[in-house]
Amino acid sequence: MKNFALIGASGYIAPRHMKAIKETNNTLIAALDKFDSVGIMDSYFPKADFFTEFERFDRHISKLKFEKNIPLDYVSICTPNYLHDAHIRFSLRQGADAICEKPLVLNPWNMDALSNMEKETGKKVYNILQLRVHPSIIALREKIAAGPKDKVYDVDLTYLTSRGHWYYTSWKGDVSKSGGIATNIGVHFFDMLSWIFGDLKQNIVHINTHDRSAGYLEFEKARVRWFLSINADTLPDEVKAKGQTTYRSITIEGEELEFSGGFTDLHTVSYQEIIAGKGYGLEAPRQAIEIVHSIRHAQPIGPKGDYHPFVLKPLAKHPFEK
Repeated sequence: MKNFALIGASGYIAPRHMKAIKETNNTLIAALDKFDSVGIMDSYFPKADFFTEFERFDRHISKLKFEKNIPLDYVSICTPNYLHDAHIRFSLRQGADAICEKPLVLNPWNMDALSNMEKETGKKVYNILQLRVHPSIIALREKIAAGPKDKVYDVDLTYLTSRGHWYYTSWKGDVSKSGGIATNIGVHFFDMLSWIFGDLKQNIVHINTHDRSAGYLEFEKARVRWFLSINADTLPDEVKAKGQTTYRSITIEGEELEFSGGFTDLHTVSYQEIIAGKGYGLEAPRQAIEIVHSIRHAQPIGPKGDYHPFVLKPLAKHPFEK
């Protein structure tokens, strides 16, 4: 049985980590979050110690290690994007491997520094890349690999997930903290595309605003038009008519990739792989991190060249703009 700590216990994704720790027959010994609405812990680890202050959490972990001979094996990180780097460093300094949610870090050079820390501490950094363990995605990768070597596929990626005004008040609405739309809601899709279609050859950005981002990516084996948005107005009319607030579509050569099911247990599968020493490490998401970093700093060119049709949808003012 491995000992886990969790940082970011009140967040949306934290229960999936708690469930994965439980289902892999391990234990959560301590958790940290500045918010104390973490009653969900009672469903998984009611005896885990909980802290709202980092300093007390840090001291507790050290006391367990040096006074009670209870070592920390892993730290699960579910905090806001801009804090991932610091919390990974904490994990390694404590002699624990880090298991971090996406995006692993905001900037490519952060990965270089963490690589040095891995060598110094002998501990590992793992990233939750759950789409890579989804059966439909694995099957697609195998199909592409077995296909014609010189074929370049045409792909359209559309992901619309409505968010309210709270989004802009939270850290997610601050580009310096979240990395913007492409990083916050798109990085796992870009990782999936990288994993399936190979090295990136071109990255063009058509739009990048507070509520949407769109562009064109060319990989070794794919030409990808992509559009991401958190604005409900961008939803197709037929989706709105059903009262749905999310729309996700990936087409390859005009054929829809169906992967809406099977998400429930992907964190548990990821944990099983990590504990077995086969998880996705520090270098795995590098190309995706480079892609979103470039998108964040690119000069959008507007509807020119090969663009996603949703690029032509009317732009919206920021909800807090007078």
